[in-house]
Amino acid sequence: MTTAGSQLDDTFIALADPTRRAIVARLARGDATVNELAAPFEMSLPGISKHLKVLERCGLISRTRSAQFRPCHLEREALDAVADWIGENQRTWSERFDKLGEHLRRLQDAPRDDRDRRTRRSA
Repeated sequence: MTTAGSQLDDTFIALADPTRRAIVARLARGDATVNELAAPFEMSLPGISKHLKVLERCGLISRTRSAQFRPCHLEREALDAVADWIGENQRTWSERFDKLGEHLRRLQDAPRDDRDRRTRRSA
């Protein structure tokens, strides 16, 4: 049983590889076969298959069967989880930077005497 945290870890690990990111980008345009996904790379089919297994294991893609073909399909929900995590952290850091900026502006706007006193106290 995987937790949401380990699923997110696995997804980030999978997306750390540029070949896998390119495969995900291609699948964002629509389903594709292994041969179609392999075409832009100078890599063997077994090499591409290994990348697909990593993407499949973390839930980013799935494979279906259509006659003799096994097209790969992007599972957008897995990407949504990554986007949600990034969005939450982006909001948190934006709020922190806004507070820091506000604090620095108050320090700059403080009368010169107050700044000198604070500097002497901290020295």
